[in-house]
Amino acid sequence: MIRPASLQKGDRIRIVAPARKISREELQPALDQIATWGYEAFFTEDLFAEENQFAGSDAIRTADFQAALDDPKCRAILCARGGYGSVRLFDQLNFEAFEKSPKWLVGYSDITVFHSALHNLGYASLHASMPINFKGNSEAALLSMQKALVGESYSISAPAHAFNKEGEVKAAVCGGNLSMLYSLLGSKESVDTSGKILFLEDLDEYLYHIDRMLYNLRRNGYFENLAGIIVGGMSDMNDNSIPFGEKAEEILHRHFKDLEIPIAFGVPAGHLSDNQTFIFGLDVELSVASQETLIRFPHASESKTGTE
Repeated sequence: MIRPASLQKGDRIRIVAPARKISREELQPALDQIATWGYEAFFTEDLFAEENQFAGSDAIRTADFQAALDDPKCRAILCARGGYGSVRLFDQLNFEAFEKSPKWLVGYSDITVFHSALHNLGYASLHASMPINFKGNSEAALLSMQKALVGESYSISAPAHAFNKEGEVKAAVCGGNLSMLYSLLGSKESVDTSGKILFLEDLDEYLYHIDRMLYNLRRNGYFENLAGIIVGGMSDMNDNSIPFGEKAEEILHRHFKDLEIPIAFGVPAGHLSDNQTFIFGLDVELSVASQETLIRFPHASESKTGTE
Protein backbone atom coordinates (compact mmCIF):
# COMPACT_ATOMS: atom_id res chain seq x y z
CA MET A 1 0.00 0.00 0.00
CA ILE A 2 1.45 3.38 -1.03
CA ARG A 3 1.31 6.24 1.43
CA PRO A 4 1.27 9.60 -0.39
CA ALA A 5 3.98 12.02 0.63
CA SER A 6 3.45 14.03 3.80
CA LEU A 7 2.59 17.68 3.28
CA GLN A 8 5.09 20.49 3.76
CA LYS A 9 4.42 24.17 4.36
CA GLY A 10 3.29 25.85 1.16
CA ASP A 11 1.97 22.65 -0.42
CA ARG A 12 -1.22 22.81 -2.46
CA ILE A 13 -4.51 21.37 -1.22
CA ARG A 14 -6.97 21.32 -4.08
CA ILE A 15 -10.68 21.53 -3.19
CA VAL A 16 -13.28 19.81 -5.37
CA ALA A 17 -17.01 19.14 -5.07
CA PRO A 18 -17.89 15.76 -6.61
CA ALA A 19 -21.36 15.62 -5.10
CA ARG A 20 -23.53 18.35 -3.53
CA LYS A 21 -22.99 22.05 -4.13
CA ILE A 22 -21.21 24.41 -1.77
CA SER A 23 -21.16 28.21 -1.49
CA ARG A 24 -18.22 30.55 -0.96
CA GLU A 25 -19.59 31.40 2.48
CA GLU A 26 -19.74 27.73 3.46
CA LEU A 27 -16.20 27.19 2.18
CA GLN A 28 -14.59 30.12 4.02
CA PRO A 29 -13.95 28.44 7.42
CA ALA A 30 -11.99 25.71 5.64
CA LEU A 31 -9.97 28.28 3.68
CA ASP A 32 -9.10 30.04 6.94
CA GLN A 33 -8.04 26.76 8.54
CA ILE A 34 -5.92 25.69 5.59
CA ALA A 35 -4.17 29.07 5.65
CA THR A 36 -3.50 28.64 9.38
CA TRP A 37 -1.88 25.28 8.65
CA GLY A 38 0.37 26.97 6.09
CA TYR A 39 -0.92 25.36 2.89
CA GLU A 40 -2.16 26.81 -0.38
CA ALA A 41 -5.89 26.25 -0.90
CA PHE A 42 -6.58 25.97 -4.63
CA PHE A 43 -9.89 25.67 -6.45
CA THR A 44 -11.49 26.73 -9.70
CA GLU A 45 -14.67 28.71 -10.19
CA ASP A 46 -16.36 25.43 -11.16
CA LEU A 47 -16.34 24.58 -7.46
CA PHE A 48 -19.35 26.87 -7.07
CA ALA A 49 -21.32 25.63 -10.07
CA GLU A 50 -24.91 24.57 -9.41
CA GLU A 51 -27.30 22.13 -11.03
CA ASN A 52 -30.21 21.29 -8.73
CA GLN A 53 -28.59 19.70 -5.65
CA PHE A 54 -25.28 19.06 -7.39
CA ALA A 55 -22.15 21.19 -7.66
CA GLY A 56 -22.74 21.63 -11.36
CA SER A 57 -23.39 19.07 -14.07
CA ASP A 58 -21.77 15.64 -14.05
CA ALA A 59 -19.45 16.86 -16.82
CA ILE A 60 -18.31 19.90 -14.81
CA ARG A 61 -17.71 17.89 -11.64
CA THR A 62 -15.86 15.19 -13.55
CA ALA A 63 -13.57 17.67 -15.30
CA ASP A 64 -12.76 19.49 -12.07
CA PHE A 65 -12.01 16.26 -10.21
CA GLN A 66 -9.88 14.99 -13.11
CA ALA A 67 -7.91 18.24 -13.08
CA ALA A 68 -7.18 17.68 -9.39
CA LEU A 69 -6.04 14.11 -10.03
CA ASP A 70 -3.77 15.33 -12.84
CA ASP A 71 -2.34 18.39 -11.03
CA PRO A 72 1.36 17.66 -10.30
CA LYS A 73 1.51 20.53 -7.78
CA CYS A 74 -1.40 19.18 -5.76
CA ARG A 75 -0.45 17.20 -2.63
CA ALA A 76 -3.99 16.59 -1.30
CA ILE A 77 -7.50 16.59 -2.77
CA LEU A 78 -10.05 17.81 -0.25
CA CYS A 79 -13.66 17.02 -1.11
CA ALA A 80 -15.91 19.94 -0.20
CA ARG A 81 -18.87 17.88 0.94
CA GLY A 82 -20.72 14.61 0.42
CA GLY A 83 -24.43 14.07 -0.08
CA TYR A 84 -24.82 12.16 -3.33
CA GLY A 85 -23.16 12.35 -6.72
CA SER A 86 -19.62 10.95 -6.61
CA VAL A 87 -20.56 7.64 -8.18
CA ARG A 88 -22.10 9.46 -11.16
CA LEU A 89 -18.70 10.70 -12.29
CA PHE A 90 -16.43 7.90 -11.12
CA ASP A 91 -16.41 5.79 -14.29
CA GLN A 92 -15.26 8.77 -16.37
CA LEU A 93 -12.15 9.38 -14.24
CA ASN A 94 -8.61 8.37 -15.19
CA PHE A 95 -6.10 7.68 -12.40
CA GLU A 96 -2.94 7.36 -14.55
CA ALA A 97 -1.55 10.78 -13.62
CA PHE A 98 -2.53 10.25 -9.98
CA GLU A 99 -0.50 7.04 -9.88
CA LYS A 100 2.55 8.91 -11.18
CA SER A 101 2.06 11.62 -8.55
CA PRO A 102 0.01 10.21 -5.63
CA LYS A 103 -1.75 12.66 -3.33
CA TRP A 104 -3.99 12.35 -0.30
CA LEU A 105 -7.71 12.01 -1.01
CA VAL A 106 -9.65 13.49 1.93
CA GLY A 107 -13.35 13.18 2.75
CA TYR A 108 -16.03 10.85 4.05
CA SER A 109 -19.64 9.74 3.49
CA ASP A 110 -20.33 9.85 -0.29
CA ILE A 111 -16.55 10.01 -0.78
CA THR A 112 -16.38 6.34 0.27
CA VAL A 113 -16.50 5.42 -3.43
CA PHE A 114 -13.10 7.10 -3.93
CA HIS A 115 -11.63 5.57 -0.77
CA SER A 116 -12.68 2.13 -1.96
CA ALA A 117 -11.27 2.66 -5.44
CA LEU A 118 -7.93 3.95 -4.16
CA HIS A 119 -7.74 1.09 -1.66
CA ASN A 120 -8.03 -1.38 -4.52
CA LEU A 121 -5.45 0.54 -6.54
CA GLY A 122 -3.07 0.32 -3.58
CA TYR A 123 -3.11 3.89 -2.19
CA ALA A 124 -3.82 5.09 1.34
CA SER A 125 -6.44 7.83 1.83
CA LEU A 126 -7.94 9.90 4.64
CA HIS A 127 -11.46 9.36 5.96
CA ALA A 128 -11.79 12.81 7.47
CA SER A 129 -13.85 15.96 7.74
CA MET A 130 -14.75 18.17 4.78
CA PRO A 131 -14.98 21.97 4.33
CA ILE A 132 -18.76 22.01 4.79
CA ASN A 133 -18.15 20.73 8.34
CA PHE A 134 -15.02 22.64 9.40
CA LYS A 135 -16.93 25.40 11.18
CA GLY A 136 -18.62 22.93 13.51
CA ASN A 137 -15.81 20.42 13.90
CA SER A 138 -14.11 19.75 17.20
CA GLU A 139 -10.50 20.78 17.72
CA ALA A 140 -9.55 17.10 17.92
CA ALA A 141 -11.16 16.37 14.55
CA LEU A 142 -9.18 19.05 12.74
CA LEU A 143 -5.97 18.29 14.64
CA SER A 144 -6.14 14.63 13.65
CA MET A 145 -6.46 15.64 9.99
CA GLN A 146 -3.47 17.94 10.25
CA LYS A 147 -1.37 15.22 11.90
CA ALA A 148 -2.33 12.66 9.27
CA LEU A 149 -1.43 15.05 6.45
CA VAL A 150 2.04 15.77 7.85
CA GLY A 151 2.75 12.14 8.78
CA GLU A 152 2.74 12.50 12.58
CA SER A 153 1.57 9.65 14.78
CA TYR A 154 -1.69 10.18 16.68
CA SER A 155 -4.37 8.22 18.51
CA ILE A 156 -8.14 8.14 18.71
CA SER A 157 -9.76 7.02 21.95
CA ALA A 158 -13.31 6.12 22.91
CA PRO A 159 -14.88 5.11 26.22
CA ALA A 160 -15.88 1.53 26.94
CA HIS A 161 -19.12 0.41 25.31
CA ALA A 162 -21.46 -2.41 26.30
CA PHE A 163 -21.25 -3.93 22.81
CA ASN A 164 -17.45 -3.92 22.62
CA LYS A 165 -15.47 -7.13 22.29
CA GLU A 166 -12.05 -6.84 23.88
CA GLY A 167 -8.84 -7.63 22.08
CA GLU A 168 -5.83 -6.20 20.25
CA VAL A 169 -4.94 -6.34 16.58
CA LYS A 170 -2.70 -4.58 14.07
CA ALA A 171 -4.11 -4.42 10.55
CA ALA A 172 -5.11 -2.08 7.74
CA VAL A 173 -8.38 -0.16 8.04
CA CYS A 174 -10.95 -0.04 5.24
CA GLY A 175 -14.64 0.77 4.92
CA GLY A 176 -16.50 4.04 5.39
CA ASN A 177 -20.15 4.82 4.88
CA LEU A 178 -22.32 1.71 5.23
CA SER A 179 -24.81 2.78 2.55
CA MET A 180 -22.00 3.43 0.06
CA LEU A 181 -20.27 0.14 0.79
CA TYR A 182 -23.60 -1.61 0.25
CA SER A 183 -24.08 0.21 -3.07
CA LEU A 184 -20.60 -0.81 -4.28
CA LEU A 185 -21.14 -4.55 -3.81
CA GLY A 186 -20.55 -6.40 -7.07
CA SER A 187 -18.46 -3.60 -8.59
CA LYS A 188 -14.69 -3.50 -8.99
CA GLU A 189 -14.60 -0.85 -6.27
CA SER A 190 -15.93 -3.23 -3.62
CA VAL A 191 -13.08 -3.84 -1.15
CA ASP A 192 -11.79 -7.25 -0.08
CA THR A 193 -12.08 -6.96 3.71
CA SER A 194 -10.22 -10.19 4.57
CA GLY A 195 -7.57 -9.63 7.23
CA LYS A 196 -8.54 -5.97 7.69
CA ILE A 197 -10.25 -3.79 10.27
CA LEU A 198 -13.64 -2.71 8.94
CA PHE A 199 -14.82 0.80 9.85
CA LEU A 200 -18.53 1.65 9.48
CA GLU A 201 -20.59 4.81 9.92
CA ASP A 202 -23.85 6.18 8.52
CA LEU A 203 -26.43 8.95 8.71
CA ASP A 204 -30.16 9.43 8.23
CA GLU A 205 -31.10 5.87 7.29
CA TYR A 206 -34.19 3.92 8.23
CA LEU A 207 -33.39 1.26 10.80
CA TYR A 208 -34.71 -1.55 8.63
CA HIS A 209 -32.38 -0.30 5.86
CA ILE A 210 -29.44 -0.76 8.24
CA ASP A 211 -30.52 -4.34 8.90
CA ARG A 212 -31.04 -5.08 5.20
CA MET A 213 -27.65 -3.66 4.23
CA LEU A 214 -25.87 -5.67 6.90
CA TYR A 215 -27.59 -8.87 5.82
CA ASN A 216 -26.49 -8.26 2.25
CA LEU A 217 -22.89 -7.53 3.24
CA ARG A 218 -22.81 -10.61 5.43
CA ARG A 219 -24.29 -12.84 2.72
CA ASN A 220 -21.57 -11.56 0.38
CA GLY A 221 -18.82 -12.60 2.80
CA TYR A 222 -17.97 -9.06 3.89
CA PHE A 223 -17.55 -10.03 7.55
CA GLU A 224 -15.64 -13.28 6.99
CA ASN A 225 -11.99 -13.25 8.07
CA LEU A 226 -12.08 -9.70 9.43
CA ALA A 227 -9.29 -8.68 11.81
CA GLY A 228 -11.52 -6.26 13.70
CA ILE A 229 -14.49 -3.90 13.49
CA ILE A 230 -14.80 -0.22 14.42
CA VAL A 231 -18.25 1.39 14.55
CA GLY A 232 -18.33 5.18 14.33
CA GLY A 233 -21.33 7.48 14.36
CA MET A 234 -24.70 5.99 13.44
CA SER A 235 -26.37 9.36 13.44
CA ASP A 236 -29.94 10.67 13.16
CA MET A 237 -31.56 7.36 12.23
CA ASN A 238 -35.20 7.07 11.22
CA ASP A 239 -37.94 4.63 12.21
CA ASN A 240 -41.37 3.80 10.82
CA SER A 241 -44.68 4.39 12.60
CA ILE A 242 -44.49 0.72 13.62
CA PRO A 243 -41.10 0.62 15.43
CA PHE A 244 -38.37 -1.63 14.11
CA GLY A 245 -37.54 -2.59 17.68
CA GLU A 246 -33.79 -2.00 17.71
CA LYS A 247 -31.54 1.02 17.54
CA ALA A 248 -28.81 1.14 14.89
CA GLU A 249 -26.03 0.03 17.22
CA GLU A 250 -28.20 -2.81 18.50
CA ILE A 251 -28.70 -4.01 14.92
CA LEU A 252 -24.96 -3.90 14.32
CA HIS A 253 -24.30 -5.75 17.56
CA ARG A 254 -26.70 -8.52 16.59
CA HIS A 255 -24.85 -9.03 13.31
CA PHE A 256 -21.39 -8.94 14.92
CA LYS A 257 -21.80 -10.55 18.34
CA ASP A 258 -20.68 -14.02 17.23
CA LEU A 259 -17.46 -12.78 15.61
CA GLU A 260 -14.35 -13.62 17.65
CA ILE A 261 -12.44 -10.43 16.85
CA PRO A 262 -11.90 -7.05 18.58
CA ILE A 263 -14.98 -4.86 18.09
CA ALA A 264 -15.23 -1.20 19.12
CA PHE A 265 -18.44 0.84 19.23
CA GLY A 266 -18.86 4.56 19.82
CA VAL A 267 -15.65 5.69 18.11
CA PRO A 268 -15.64 9.43 17.25
CA ALA A 269 -15.67 9.34 13.45
CA GLY A 270 -18.40 9.83 10.87
CA HIS A 271 -21.28 12.32 10.75
CA LEU A 272 -20.25 13.90 14.05
CA SER A 273 -18.71 17.22 15.05
CA ASP A 274 -15.88 15.14 16.51
CA ASN A 275 -15.16 13.42 13.19
CA GLN A 276 -11.61 12.26 13.76
CA THR A 277 -9.39 11.15 10.91
CA PHE A 278 -8.80 7.55 9.86
CA ILE A 279 -5.98 6.58 7.53
CA PHE A 280 -7.44 3.94 5.25
CA GLY A 281 -5.15 1.30 3.80
CA LEU A 282 -2.30 1.38 6.32
CA ASP A 283 -1.83 -0.73 9.44
CA VAL A 284 -3.12 0.70 12.70
CA GLU A 285 -3.04 -0.68 16.22
CA LEU A 286 -6.53 -1.32 17.63
CA SER A 287 -6.82 -2.04 21.36
CA VAL A 288 -10.28 -2.65 22.81
CA ALA A 289 -9.94 -2.87 26.60
CA SER A 290 -12.32 -2.83 29.55
CA GLN A 291 -11.84 0.89 30.17
CA GLU A 292 -11.40 2.35 26.69
CA THR A 293 -10.74 1.79 23.02
CA LEU A 294 -7.48 3.13 21.63
CA ILE A 295 -6.57 3.31 17.94
CA ARG A 296 -3.00 4.31 17.14
CA PHE A 297 -2.03 5.62 13.70
CA PRO A 298 1.73 5.35 13.08
CA HIS A 299 4.21 7.99 12.01
CA ALA A 300 4.95 8.05 8.29
CA SER A 301 8.41 6.66 9.01
CA GLU A 302 6.83 3.53 10.50
CA SER A 303 5.07 2.61 7.30
CA LYS A 304 6.71 -0.44 5.77
CA THR A 305 5.66 0.52 2.25
CA GLY A 306 5.00 3.81 0.54
CA THR A 307 6.63 6.78 -1.09
CA GLU A 308 8.53 8.07 1.96
